[in-house]
Amino acid sequence: MASTSLVASIVCSGRSSSRSAAVSRSFCKNLHRVHVSTVKSRSLVRCSLQEQQDQAKENRRASSIAVAPDEQKAEEAMASSHHASVGGGDHQEGGDGEDGARKSREEQQEVDWRSDEEFRKFMGNPSIEAAIKLEKQRADRKLRELDREPDASPVSGLLRGFIKNTLEREKQRLEEAEKAFKALDLNKLKSCFGYDTFFAVDVRRFGDGGIFIGNLRKPIEEVRPKLEKKIAEAAGTEVTLWFMEERNDDITKQVCMVQPKAEIELQLEVTKLSTPWGYLSAVALAVTTFGTIALMSGFFLKPGASFDDYFSDVLPLFGGFLSILGVSEIATRLTAAKYGVKLSPSLLVPSNWTGCLGVMNNYESLLPNKKAMFDIPVARTASAYLTSVVLAVSAFIVDGSFNGGENALFIRPEFFYNNPLLSFVQLVIGPYADELGNVLPNAVEGVGVPVDPLAFAGLLGIVVTSLNLLPIGRLEGGRIAQALFGRSTAALLSFGTSLLLGAGAVSGSVLCLAWGLFATFIRGGEEIPAQDEITPLGSERYAWGFVLAVVCLLTLFPNGGGTYSSSFLGEPFFRGGI
Repeated sequence: MASTSLVASIVCSGRSSSRSAAVSRSFCKNLHRVHVSTVKSRSLVRCSLQEQQDQAKENRRASSIAVAPDEQKAEEAMASSHHASVGGGDHQEGGDGEDGARKSREEQQEVDWRSDEEFRKFMGNPSIEAAIKLEKQRADRKLRELDREPDASPVSGLLRGFIKNTLEREKQRLEEAEKAFKALDLNKLKSCFGYDTFFAVDVRRFGDGGIFIGNLRKPIEEVRPKLEKKIAEAAGTEVTLWFMEERNDDITKQVCMVQPKAEIELQLEVTKLSTPWGYLSAVALAVTTFGTIALMSGFFLKPGASFDDYFSDVLPLFGGFLSILGVSEIATRLTAAKYGVKLSPSLLVPSNWTGCLGVMNNYESLLPNKKAMFDIPVARTASAYLTSVVLAVSAFIVDGSFNGGENALFIRPEFFYNNPLLSFVQLVIGPYADELGNVLPNAVEGVGVPVDPLAFAGLLGIVVTSLNLLPIGRLEGGRIAQALFGRSTAALLSFGTSLLLGAGAVSGSVLCLAWGLFATFIRGGEEIPAQDEITPLGSERYAWGFVLAVVCLLTLFPNGGGTYSSSFLGEPFFRGGI
């Protein structure tokens, strides 16, 4: 695991340059986000910028691959890094007359490439193989320096021995990782593409793999297995393919991105939650959420309620809320299994306002296509909406009204104000007071409007589901937006929605502040692209997306579904008396 963590740090270090193609930027940014959230950065590859520029000129003349200018610079810099790692030891074994020049080169190699902007222009999409070789060269040089240093004292000797052992273990891990991570030979891979699969007209280096620009000649279902087999045989290792669209200057091109499978498995491994700690966290959050649901439920009892009243009045609300969560979880996992997508343990989000603010899942395997990216979050949100409505209708049928009879919970009337959907519900159950301010028979002055526990569980379920449907990052709404409109548009929607939540926070809603911070910083960013982003979704899924967006807007705006609060520990509108 230590070697994979080290290689993961190397993978995280590279970012796309500002001039790279749009698909390269987006894909590299996704891989960077996956690692930065779990792997601490380490000081990595050191090298001489001047030596890379000189060597890049030689490699440019020798290169036989047709690559884009920016990507060619990156590949040439990586080639020079290979040369430096192989030939560096010979230079450093020269005579004493070269000590000054050698020391100067070694000092230049101490420049951290991640903080040197000029060098990063060359190494925007680094090869893991080149990065490992450069790191091995650095470790070798440090070991030689330690061997040349005399023992000034026993303490310094012990310290030097500890550092030497650490460097030797690091070098050994790098040698093991080097066997697994080899940059693909794009010349060999280009011959695998043809008229019967994907016709490639251009190629450019991306990390240890490449981006082949061309067009599909047959459906992806037929092309993928045939092309993966041919490329794996030519490369001598298993590979992973993405079929995507690249837009430049209003021109859309189809691309096939090829990456070593070992590298992609590493991406997923370092963010995996299906571990003992992941399951322990899921259980801890579940217990906490059950506690907040039970605590929140007690705020709706009438004054002077006994424990028997709590049991008979609150248990239906508690059970109804858990039913919504359970049904949506089952629907999500069944849909994911249909597409062969592995999900992480479910992490509940506790809240002192609504009891629970939803469920989080990470994808622990690649999404096969945009349909999977759309259907999995839709399964969760649509089933939650449907279960919430069923609970409310069931309560109406059993009690004959939404007022709940003797087991009613009392909700402050402001919960139903200024919101289209909840205002309609208030019209059905009866307002708190008439036009003259007289409290109506169904309401209790100083307590609130009576609502059936199951009906209120359904209302809260709708509000919580709508919060997760906001098009931000990796919330369910953000995933749906990415599937429908692409990563660029989804990023704009995410930014705009975050601004709206910020405006709500400034206006006094602590829930907007808390949910905005959570959605932006905990669930922000984009999902790793689906392997097939070319095949269209179809009009039916766009219609589903439109319906869900309308329900979300009707439920939340303009007052956040009655969850306004001016204090983090204070009571929202639906608690307490008048």
